Amino acid sequence: MAVAQRQLIRRTAFHPPAVAQLRASAPGERSRANLNNAFDSRSQFQTVFPAFCPIASATADLANAGIEERGAIFTRREVVNFILDLVGYTADRPLHKLRLLEPSFGQGEFLLAAIARLLDASLDALTCLDDTAVTLAGSIRAVELHNSSFVRTHKEVVALLRGRGFGVGLANTLADTWLINGDYLLVQLDANFDVVVGNPPYVRQELIPDVLLAEYRARYSTMFDRADLYIAFIERSLSSLANGGALGFICADRWMKNRYGGPLRQLVSDKFHLKYFIDMANAPAFHSEVIAYPAITVISREPQSSTLVARQPLIEGNALNLLARNLRSSNVMGADATITALTNVVVGSEPWIFESDAQFDLARRLEKQIPTVEEAGCMVGIGVATGADKAFIGRFDELDVEPDRKLPLATTRDILSGHVQWQGLGVINPFADQGGLVDLARYPRLRRYLETHKAQIMGRHVAQKAPANWYRTIDRIYPALASRPKLLIPDIKGEAQVVFEAGRLYPHHNLYYLTSDTWNLKALQAVLLSGIARLFVSMYSTKMRGGYLRFQAQYLRRIRIPLWSDVPDNLKRDLIQAAERADVSACNHAVYSLYQLTEAEKLTLAAVTQQNGA
Repeated sequence: MAVAQRQLIRRTAFHPPAVAQLRASAPGERSRANLNNAFDSRSQFQTVFPAFCPIASATADLANAGIEERGAIFTRREVVNFILDLVGYTADRPLHKLRLLEPSFGQGEFLLAAIARLLDASLDALTCLDDTAVTLAGSIRAVELHNSSFVRTHKEVVALLRGRGFGVGLANTLADTWLINGDYLLVQLDANFDVVVGNPPYVRQELIPDVLLAEYRARYSTMFDRADLYIAFIERSLSSLANGGALGFICADRWMKNRYGGPLRQLVSDKFHLKYFIDMANAPAFHSEVIAYPAITVISREPQSSTLVARQPLIEGNALNLLARNLRSSNVMGADATITALTNVVVGSEPWIFESDAQFDLARRLEKQIPTVEEAGCMVGIGVATGADKAFIGRFDELDVEPDRKLPLATTRDILSGHVQWQGLGVINPFADQGGLVDLARYPRLRRYLETHKAQIMGRHVAQKAPANWYRTIDRIYPALASRPKLLIPDIKGEAQVVFEAGRLYPHHNLYYLTSDTWNLKALQAVLLSGIARLFVSMYSTKMRGGYLRFQAQYLRRIRIPLWSDVPDNLKRDLIQAAERADVSACNHAVYSLYQLTEAEKLTLAAVTQQNGA
């Protein structure tokens, strides 16, 4: 046995489960992961030898982190009760026969409401308080990593039990049994659950320690690409469901449509049923504002069928209670005309589409008959990300570098009016035309400029990862792009803003661009200004606060346009003239002919355009 392991066992001698797990391991399995697993069951193990166990050290840091670092957003009680109603955790059922899991209980909004319902449902059914305590011991498991939140909520649970007649000993025993202080993604849980509810933490990958992120990726296959932490929470929670069990979460809806959510959508498609989807756009569901739209999803472990959809409910107790009853009604469509039933929402890893049947049908017809924008010969890209804009970007005339080492830059400010009005910024180009970085010895002014800003430039992850290339921008710069005519589209907008740029500026990373050697860019601008762009982007994009859409490359590539060679000459002329006049109505009328829309489809696209605010 290694010396370090012997020292660890001596220091954990008062923790028999940890020691037993270590001693039971085969010599070849005594790896970092095995040692970390020995600490899974109790967070108190995490502080035993944190320097020896990087994962334990990282979780210990998060256990004392602030609200932003741990992604804590607290849910209003009316919404908590609504979700408990949706998953069927109601006091008119024998809840002591069910098992409920709360993965990240925070200040106890879901947990305390669930315990109150459990006691309401169980105390009348069970006559002996001691028997009740034994029976209820397996009814709830709730996990929280943050130390002070755990301590505070533990006290509130004990107080709730004491107020219902439990003695101090029994109340503390139940609280100790129900509550686990640790990392939900690492702790051991003993059985499947009938109900999982909560509001999983929203934490970007950049805020997760590298050692923890690697461990999460090893354990959870849906931690794909730029997936945020709540993705792993959903995966583990779904895997914890018993047959017929239901998960009810309120969280950001981004994973339902964007790239990183693909593996999780595939998991739901393969093994679960998306039962309810409640769009909470602009609804005050939390005690603080959030940027991304939240949604409530109820996913059950049962065969797929239609999904019931409700939108932007009134956040008021009686209204939500009635909506929950209607959603669970056997005659749901007769009970509430605002509820819609959609089929084929969940199809493999494809984005989930919750649009109206008419919009859905129109988009699907165009997808079957017409090429994508890139198949039609148009390239979609995004502008340059530098990682240190204050160093690489400045007033073009004031950037003291060789003339061929800077380019005039287009930013969102330059196109606010709908036309290009350059504000005079430029970007440093450290790349040689033939590839690689330029030799600073050949560019003394550039070298002097970069050395002046070296501390800021070196602070970037890309520079620390490759110190020899410390002065590169995150994205490579291709000067030829500046001289190409292009369409510029801001990322976040309530409507499609598409601006023609004649070929003088290089786009910044907040701008997406389209270029083409086949399509006339003015005609393409007309198509993108019409309801066609919003039809596709709104179906596949996540929405932001205020109803804004993300006009990102992944969504722009979903747009369908005919081949330019297939467009009649008179229609080409109409499209170009409509764009030059910035006449959205004329753009739409030309698009009606371009896509050969039926009268019903014209009305559908007109409705999309009205959503644009046009």
